[in-house]
Amino acid sequence: MKDCLFCKIVNGEMNTDIIYEDEAIMAFQDIEPQAPVHILIIPKKHISTLLDLEKEDEALIGHIYSVAVQLARDNGIAEDGFRIVSNCNEKGGQSVYHIHFHLLGGRNMQWPPG
Repeated sequence: MKDCLFCKIVNGEMNTDIIYEDEAIMAFQDIEPQAPVHILIIPKKHISTLLDLEKEDEALIGHIYSVAVQLARDNGIAEDGFRIVSNCNEKGGQSVYHIHFHLLGGRNMQWPPG
């Protein structure tokens, strides 16, 4: 998608500190971290919202969660606990319309989240 911030990152049009990449996904530091560890995990495939997921994307989403768990371990937040968040549409807090997953940890998380 031409104007999508995350597609520009995937296509190498914007620089970011990539901490994980494979053929299907990328992970990098959030530019406005909300916790000591705040990593964004995105599919390389453009999917605007969670509502746009197809049956064929099930393996991709499972892969994202597997990588999130490994990143939690690698960043020392697995044992104490972490949160994985994905927002959908405006009232759900989505600001970039390319699905993404926030891996947050390194502090106590509150409930309800906000």
